[in-house]
Amino acid sequence: MIKENQSSSSVSLEISLGQLRLANPILVASGTFGYAREMASLIDLSKLGGIIPKTITIVPRAGNKTPRTVETTAGLLNAIGLDNDGLDEFISQKMPYLQSIGCPIIVSIAAKTIAECRLFADALNSIPSVSALELNVSCPNVSGGVDFGTDPVLCEKITSELRRHTDLPFSVKLSPNVTRIMDMAKAAENGGADMITAINTCYGLAVDWKKRSARLGNGCGGFSGPAIKPIALRCIHQIYKAVQIPVIGVGGISSTQDVLEFIVAGATAVQIGTANFYHPRITMDILNELPFELKNNGIQSINELIGTLQL
Repeated sequence: MIKENQSSSSVSLEISLGQLRLANPILVASGTFGYAREMASLIDLSKLGGIIPKTITIVPRAGNKTPRTVETTAGLLNAIGLDNDGLDEFISQKMPYLQSIGCPIIVSIAAKTIAECRLFADALNSIPSVSALELNVSCPNVSGGVDFGTDPVLCEKITSELRRHTDLPFSVKLSPNVTRIMDMAKAAENGGADMITAINTCYGLAVDWKKRSARLGNGCGGFSGPAIKPIALRCIHQIYKAVQIPVIGVGGISSTQDVLEFIVAGATAVQIGTANFYHPRITMDILNELPFELKNNGIQSINELIGTLQL
């Protein structure tokens, strides 16, 4: 691990996601970091560019039947099913700790109906420590979880509804399980999203051939981890070329080099997801290494790299 010293102090990691200004581009993905308290003994949470806690729904959800996770070659298959205690419990029990961290908090929300967007906005608009929202329209593990993320018309409608009821900056998190992710990104942009997050998990299946059954209790689930990085990079570059708003890259990132690949492909910021499970300090390692990597390559600001990929 590289230790901080003066040689990298002149390198800027500051980035802008529309009106949201972050000290650095390293965020943690929803569903892989709990509500941050779980990681507090392992890393300095205040150093992160932003934290996206576990996705919340209006009413509590028990989630899917077990087993909910299966480790596979080069990745993880999960079918958690948005298990959470609901909006009210999140605000009363989770936000007090989150707002004490000293790091931007981006609240991930999943609306079952378009009308629920107003309920989320009404509850979250007045909380000063909420820096932004992430509208999750791409969970493959719940009934109707991807309806808004696979139909451009519905995607634009739900995005427009959230935009009508909040002045908070927000991102729309997209699924890779579509024919043309660029169309979905454009729909979110047209609906008023400030940024795009991509990608959520790829839909997959793990099989126990001896039992002739699926290894997940839910059957299929969302596949994440290093194996999906090439898919995510492709999607990021396509989205970057299709829209005028910033893109947050997610999918298989587990090193400083991965981060820089996503930035070059068009991401302004990235989210670390599955890697948090097997290397809990990965974000700190990347934050230590990133300035040196940029400095050693003659780069003074990470913004110089965004979208510079030549195809």
